[in-house]
Amino acid sequence: QVRLVESGGGLVQPGGSLELSCVVSGTDFSTQAMGWYRQAPGKRRELVARISILRSIYYQDFVKGRFTISRDNAKNTVYLRMNSLKPEDTAIYYCSVMNLSGVWGQGTQVTVSS
Repeated sequence: QVRLVESGGGLVQPGGSLELSCVVSGTDFSTQAMGWYRQAPGKRRELVARISILRSIYYQDFVKGRFTISRDNAKNTVYLRMNSLKPEDTAIYYCSVMNLSGVWGQGTQVTVSS
């Protein structure tokens, strides 16, 4: 059974930074493309970034230049470094195994507010 455990969220002021982590178990992590999604109150869940097994990376335009996705296959962990945070980045952030639909962790809350 695949399990995803996100952590690293919190309350940060605009312009601040956070680094999210997601530990994955129950699958061969090194053979999986991984992604980060977010869901703001009253909005649909949306893709933020994804990283392939060869570390090919895609970012949505609204985070380009501010967020960095990375992975450590030895630790079965995917990261999302978030810089220059804006109030509109406030959401619950989830990681995902890209070829496993409907499998989610509990998410980690990110709140950007002064």
